[in-house]
Amino acid sequence: MTYSIVALDPKKKILVVGVASGSKAVGTRVPWVKRLVGAVATQGYTNIMYGVEGLKLLEQGYSPEEALKALINIDSSPELRQVAMMDIRGRKAVHTGSRCPDYKSHAVGRNFIVIGNLLRGPEVIESVVEVLEESRGDIIEIVLEALLAGEKAGGDARGNLSASIVAAGYGVDLSLRVDESKYPVRELIKKYRTM
Repeated sequence: MTYSIVALDPKKKILVVGVASGSKAVGTRVPWVKRLVGAVATQGYTNIMYGVEGLKLLEQGYSPEEALKALINIDSSPELRQVAMMDIRGRKAVHTGSRCPDYKSHAVGRNFIVIGNLLRGPEVIESVVEVLEESRGDIIEIVLEALLAGEKAGGDARGNLSASIVAAGYGVDLSLRVDESKYPVRELIKKYRTM
């Protein structure tokens, strides 16, 4: 269905969520960011509660692990969900439900989490992680390039249809979407670079 990146630039205090999907208008429900608080990607059979309530809990002082556990406990179908959560301190939590469609997986790095389901194969997440680990510079550009690497590796098993990036931090307030396109990540990058 979808692959997402939650990332943090700890020096500039910029939180980013990037996402690409075979569903339309993925940017309306998957990425959630609150400046100097945290970031959430909620997908699989998406429940936006994880974004809305997750950010509230992080703001109240819950760790991502505590917040995610609390929300899973009140979700009637947590095994259908895939969620990544990170706070401004770089603490992380991730959940990949057993009933998310295959291929599904997640990866956790120093300043990022990658989640994906209904992917063409493991090479999608591997390609995304490689860019995140090896790139230096602007965190938004890095996340966009990582999304593109995932698209080139096969992306969503149905083919990518939409993409979005949301970011917030000191001097940064970004929300861009491509709701329907044959190459949504490439269009998203073009939008960002011509802003």
